Amino acid sequence: MTQRNPSRGAIDPYAGMREVPGFALTSTDIQDGEPLPAEQYAEPAGGSNLSPQLSWSGFPAETKSFAVTCFDPDAPTGSGFWHWSVANIPASVTELAAGAGSLGSALLPEGALTMPNEKREPAFTGAAPPEGTGAHHYWFVVHALDVERIDVDPQATPAVMGFTMRDAVIARAVIVATGEYGQAA
Repeated sequence: MTQRNPSRGAIDPYAGMREVPGFALTSTDIQDGEPLPAEQYAEPAGGSNLSPQLSWSGFPAETKSFAVTCFDPDAPTGSGFWHWSVANIPASVTELAAGAGSLGSALLPEGALTMPNEKREPAFTGAAPPEGTGAHHYWFVVHALDVERIDVDPQATPAVMGFTMRDAVIARAVIVATGEYGQAA
C-alpha cells in the first residue's frame, strides 16, 4: 500500500523502512516544501541539470559515512525515478557544493561513489515531470551510516544501493522539494 507523509503531502518512500532519528539538512538552493528552482530541472525541461548545494549537521556521533540520494516517488513509472545516488561520503564531509552531482565533477570527496541514475549516468539528473502528471516531490536525503563504506557494484542501481545500506542507516535528514511540468520554463 502506498503511504503518504501527511506533513509533506507526498508519497513517503521511507514509510515502510525501519524508523531512524532525523538530523538537520539545509540548502542554499532548495527548500523543504517549496518548488525547485530552474537550475535543478533537466536541460530539456528548461533547467541547468545542477545538483543543489546541501549541508547537514546534528547527526549521531557514531556516524562513519554518509550517502546522498534524490528520488521522485511520483514519477509515472510504477517504481518512481532515481535522480541521484552517492555512497561512501566520509563522515568528515558535511556539505556538498552545488554541481557536485555533475558528470565527472571534482566536487565530490575522494572515495565517494556515484551510482547510475535512471538515465544510466553516474550523475545528478534534474527534474522533468511529464505533462499532466501533477506535482512531483523530490526527496533529497542524507543518510548517516554506521559503516565507513558500503560495498556495492558501481554499476548497480540506486535501489540496490539502498538495499545494501539499509541496516547501516542510523539517521536520515530530508528536504522534499516540488516540481511540475513547465515550472522551470
